[in-house]
Amino acid sequence: MKARVFVTLKPAVLDPQGKAIQTALNGLGFDEALSVRQGKVIDLELAGDDAAAAEKSVGAMCEKLLANTIIEDYRIEIL
Repeated sequence: MKARVFVTLKPAVLDPQGKAIQTALNGLGFDEALSVRQGKVIDLELAGDDAAAAEKSVGAMCEKLLANTIIEDYRIEIL
């Protein structure tokens, strides 16, 4: 079984990398990029075939290691 985790900064947290990306895009002529927020994607291959158990396990992984839940949100997709 596979899982994908999307980790992003919470909306209230400043995103200097996102701002740098937006500035670079605007400098390249992409003026429609009004705001950019960046994050990370983590792909996991998991043992077992129980989707509910996998989601629970990946949630625990996020809480303990994969996301800094003070400043980051995460979303899990079981594939």
